[in-house]
Amino acid sequence: ISVRRFPVRKRNTKIFDEINAKLMRNEKIPRKEEKIYEQEMINSPELYQYMKWHKNEYGLFVFIPYMFGTTYYGCQIAPEKSILIPCLHDESYAHMSVFKEVFSKVAGMVFNAEPERILAEKLYGVSGPSFVTFGIGMDINYTYDAQRFRNKYKINEPFILYAGRKEAGKRVDVLIRNFVQYKKRNNDDLKLVLIGGGEIDIPSKDIIDLGFVSAQDKYDAYAAASLFCNPSQFESFSLVIMESWLAGTPVLVNGDCQVTRDFVTRFSGGLYYQNTREFEGCVKYILEHENIALAMGQNGQIEVKNQFEWETIVRKYTAYFEHVGELTT
Repeated sequence: ISVRRFPVRKRNTKIFDEINAKLMRNEKIPRKEEKIYEQEMINSPELYQYMKWHKNEYGLFVFIPYMFGTTYYGCQIAPEKSILIPCLHDESYAHMSVFKEVFSKVAGMVFNAEPERILAEKLYGVSGPSFVTFGIGMDINYTYDAQRFRNKYKINEPFILYAGRKEAGKRVDVLIRNFVQYKKRNNDDLKLVLIGGGEIDIPSKDIIDLGFVSAQDKYDAYAAASLFCNPSQFESFSLVIMESWLAGTPVLVNGDCQVTRDFVTRFSGGLYYQNTREFEGCVKYILEHENIALAMGQNGQIEVKNQFEWETIVRKYTAYFEHVGELTT
């Protein structure tokens, strides 16, 4: 397979950051600023020129994710043979009018979760057999050992696990606040274990920040945890909850995230919360109902193995590309 790489041009980061700050505050920006945002986003004129010269040599162009200049401008070169894997969230960026104009014309989209497809249909008016939901391929054969994790890190108490970037954008600060409030109202030995990069304030001795760990230690941690929590509000899939399910561990997710909430309810693999009291109630329910918690983890494990094993996902993509390719020729 030939791999061609193209340079990224220099950009005006100052004006980009000013506009991006408005979007991060969920402010609606005028069309003029939307265009500047895309112009000063990551772009490669050499890539666009190559596509224009050679577009007839390719059956399809695939773009991922939705908000980058390479996707926005690339989709316009040959929209009739452009496939978008948007990784879409219900956020300010997705509501930009320039995206609706461009993405409504692509040949198809592949979504990671059904709520993402529904959102794209609502925002961009796209629907039909070439707009499909597949998910992401998972390595379903990893091994795990709960006791090995406990022995290595000297954690013998029950614990909630979080794995990922420790930052406010992932709502880890809210998870910590919810856990601290839980501990104030419950006299138990429950711990919160954090895995991953980033720095965040740790206000309690019951919160254990392990930082980066090896992949095997992460898998072992999933198995050792009483439950896994993903507090993020913006997800288009969530590899970490799938990995947790593969270890047979139930998950707790942010009820304001349509994607993870849909997975949890559809798979019967855990619970969701929308405030501190609900967080506490969900945690206590899982801790106090071991058989149900075990069943939740097993339900999730079965669904992940059935739907997201790599061979299954590759087979779906191959058939899809062949089908859409035939329609575009």
